[in-house]
Amino acid sequence: MFVEGYRPPALQRSYFEQYSDALRADHPGWSAEQVREAASRYVSPPEIAPHSAGAAVDLTLMSADGQELDMGTRVNASPEESDGACYTNAPGIPPRARDNRRLLGDALTAAGLVNYPTEWWHWSYGDRYWALANGAENALYGAREQA
Repeated sequence: MFVEGYRPPALQRSYFEQYSDALRADHPGWSAEQVREAASRYVSPPEIAPHSAGAAVDLTLMSADGQELDMGTRVNASPEESDGACYTNAPGIPPRARDNRRLLGDALTAAGLVNYPTEWWHWSYGDRYWALANGAENALYGAREQA
């Protein structure tokens, strides 16, 4: 099931700032660098966000009768909420969820997409992370405002 694709840069900025604010409130002793690093695990910084380039999609699996399959967490579960189970290769998720993640991963990898490993649902093609994972000299896409 397609959950989300293109995200305008302003919306990406809003998501990043909201999550950073929540982390800052939960960890008042953290430096700005610590907050940014922690926020970047879950929401890409606006200047590099693959959703704002139209290069990323968030997906999950559905059964033939329209039921969402067990993936171990809900789509968009934060690392804090899920106790790290949102990471693609997180230990301790149920075997059925691990099998479902593997099925999703095998299909999307075969199509040339790469997974962002802190979010089992996030897959991209042509962005900076894709270029890094594939040894490409550069990304195919950069951030774009919707026309």
